[in-house]
Amino acid sequence: MNASPVHLSAPRYVLGESEANHTSIEDLPRKARAFGMPPKASLWGWGSVRRTAESLETLAVRSGRATLDAAGIAPASVDCLVLCSTRFPGGPRTHARLVQDVMSRLDLDDAAFTGVTLNRCTNLLTGLRTAQALVAAGQHRRVLVVTTDRITDESQRMENFALFSDGAASALVSAEAENADGYEIVAGASAQRPRALEWTNEISPDLARDVSERVLHTAGMKLGDVDGLLHLNLYKPIIVLKERQAGFTADQLYLDNIPRFGHCFAADPLINLVDRAAAGDVRDDGHYLLAASVPGVRVGVLLRKLPSGAVPAPAATDTWELR
Repeated sequence: MNASPVHLSAPRYVLGESEANHTSIEDLPRKARAFGMPPKASLWGWGSVRRTAESLETLAVRSGRATLDAAGIAPASVDCLVLCSTRFPGGPRTHARLVQDVMSRLDLDDAAFTGVTLNRCTNLLTGLRTAQALVAAGQHRRVLVVTTDRITDESQRMENFALFSDGAASALVSAEAENADGYEIVAGASAQRPRALEWTNEISPDLARDVSERVLHTAGMKLGDVDGLLHLNLYKPIIVLKERQAGFTADQLYLDNIPRFGHCFAADPLINLVDRAAAGDVRDDGHYLLAASVPGVRVGVLLRKLPSGAVPAPAATDTWELR
């Protein structure tokens, strides 16, 4: 548990601008047969996906600006950026330009930065835990965390565990709660088995239980005290099976976004939190566990929703034009 409070504020996300039905996915019937999946959309949660013609940088900027606008703060007050992606294109010669582009378009002229990429679809939660540690240690006061991903090869939009959408998500991690749309980061934990990291291995409910036990022990809570689990948007049977095996109840899961737009890489837990709150299913002082599992790794971040009157509403700010 944090020695001093750390908060998550203004979670926001953006999705690819083009919505398409799952039937438009390249070779879906053939791939389904190859994966041994009966072609029953309702069973798997096949619905729509979102595609973009925009770059990773533009997705990141759009989401990051939405977070800064919602928090009502000036970009100059952000002193660190944690930028996450499953695959940063190019190499050392191109990465500097990517970071420069994102930071300049967000007006983060004097902020430090770090990148997170090796953690696959746990990247965002790993980034949030990194930001939490930086703030708790007093190294930074405000950290903007952004994850951004897109499919570049349409033949990879369907895998044997999910349909992918393009998009980005972001949140502000800080010493103070920034606005009425805020949470306290109560605790976090990760568990890993390096020998099980190969992507064809199964997701481990044992690792999920380990993370829950560590997080809840720190918070002095039981699993039943968690108001909601915000998980990855993998196929419905996979999520239901693995999370129920980890001890969660059906009522704690949030499956609505699986048919809405599928799996948006590491962004899913934050996207699901935003949409669950928008649906009126997040209560003041309720506890919500952001969680992500990939083969060999589980990461969890436990949040407590701050009462809406606990933080003053932000002052009005000018509307920023996306550049």
